[in-house]
Amino acid sequence: MQLISRAEVLKRTSLSQPTLWRLENKGEFPKSIRISKGRVAYSEDEVDAWVESRIKESRPEIAA
Repeated sequence: MQLISRAEVLKRTSLSQPTLWRLENKGEFPKSIRISKGRVAYSEDEVDAWVESRIKESRPEIAA
């Protein structure tokens, strides 16, 4: 499992930080992983899967 930074998550998803926090708190986005005091990261696989699910929801003709 590869970990990516919050900044990378924001870049890959085009979400704002408040939206990311809101989705994460509602259980609609993968939870962050605390890697040290004051530092979190995300599972790259989980973030990629979330992005893919958004694409499939918005473009059902692509979902194969």
